[in-house]
Amino acid sequence: MPYTAKNFDHLIGTPGFSDQLLKNHFTLYQGYVTNINKLNDILVALEKDGKFGTPEYAELNRRFGWEWNGMRLHELYFENMAKSGTPLASDGALADAIRKEFGSLDLWQKDFTSMGAMRGIGWTILYQDPIGNRLFNVWVNEHDLGHLAGCKPLLVLDVFEHAYMLDYGLKRADYINAFLQSIDWKTVSQRFG
Repeated sequence: MPYTAKNFDHLIGTPGFSDQLLKNHFTLYQGYVTNINKLNDILVALEKDGKFGTPEYAELNRRFGWEWNGMRLHELYFENMAKSGTPLASDGALADAIRKEFGSLDLWQKDFTSMGAMRGIGWTILYQDPIGNRLFNVWVNEHDLGHLAGCKPLLVLDVFEHAYMLDYGLKRADYINAFLQSIDWKTVSQRFG
């Protein structure tokens, strides 16, 4: 069964994000969904033809992780945003875990923001390690490189240029500040646990 792109039009009108930027971003995301379906169809055909050892089979399987994570990371990113951001409950389990790991909510935010502002393209992700009961802010360079195996993404920030250049040019810090205002902490808190 093919994957279907989710509709995130409810984010149109989010302060700090022009309608054009969001529409462009949604179109890019829809491309990942389309490519996952195309890659899957091609790989199934190659498998049916017994072409497991071919260069095409190998390269398309390598590409699959890029397209898959591009699809899922964009879904997580859009899902943890709201037109009017919701605050993090200061007495909730997630806030307590952030304070335990980072010392305070402010220190967590400084770390997350600084990581997002680093040179390069990629993602900044607040991960939960359910085995070690820890939280980590992590830089993911490409969709398919740098993820922490077994960890759950709680908060996802897209820091590829397509996420901000139209509105902010080179002012990535201003984009990150707008993103922080649009976080739907209710959704992020539901991911925790």
